[in-house]
Amino acid sequence: MSDSHGAPLRLNGRGLGPRAIMAVVNRTPDSFFDRGATYAFEAALDAAGRAVADGADIIDIGGVKAGPGEDVGVAEELRRVVDLVAAVRERHPGVVISVDTWRAEVGDAVARAGADLLNDTWGGPDPELAGVAAAHGIGLVCSHAGGLDPRTRPHRVGYDDVMADVIGHVTAEAERALALGVRRDAILIDPAHDFGKNTRHSLEISRRLGEMTATGWPVLVAVSNKDFIGETLGRPVDRRGAGTLAVLGVSAWLGARVFRVHDVAAARRALTAVGDLTTTARGG
Repeated sequence: MSDSHGAPLRLNGRGLGPRAIMAVVNRTPDSFFDRGATYAFEAALDAAGRAVADGADIIDIGGVKAGPGEDVGVAEELRRVVDLVAAVRERHPGVVISVDTWRAEVGDAVARAGADLLNDTWGGPDPELAGVAAAHGIGLVCSHAGGLDPRTRPHRVGYDDVMADVIGHVTAEAERALALGVRRDAILIDPAHDFGKNTRHSLEISRRLGEMTATGWPVLVAVSNKDFIGETLGRPVDRRGAGTLAVLGVSAWLGARVFRVHDVAAARRALTAVGDLTTTARGG
């Protein structure tokens, strides 16, 4: 059991507790999980509301599918996310709003619309993004994608030590963001399961996640319904819920702080159970 919950994490003017839930809201027509169910503006806004009601601390809005697919330019990404950020901010002033983007131009626009966190799942391909976060006084997620270009898949990827590679990259990105002026208590690191990694790599970083939490940076995990869970259990994307909860539980036990999920209510129940077990183990 890792004890890394002392590092402050503060977004939207409030401190986040030891296990914060980040709900996925995709304004994409081709999401791998929901297949476009929240692509329409009102559907996305309603999904954000349901997530808040279910206990989400953070709403993570994305306008571009992570995997290969139809090209989405800057203008289209802006169209999909900026107005939604503004609407979620108006309806839910207390929630933390994150935007899943690697583009500095998009980051600047959503920050002006009310975003509190830029979630760069591709490991820093746009070096200006951290400066945008600093300029607006908002947070940044520093991830590891093994040097892949955005929206590409790994081909015969290999590492001498995948966790060492992950930690080396994300901590360097975090220190760079800090030097540029992003607040220390607004920086997270994310191993980015499946990004630039095969199933073996993703399982190994899950098992060794305590090495990441030991760095002192708050760790985000985004494992919900991902391919490494499906391949491990032999389950299609709509039958990976149990596997997702298992990995969330292990990640929480090893000290992860933020959990990006599709099913907020189930994740909240699982993480509450981990919290109860943690208290018992510490003699609370």
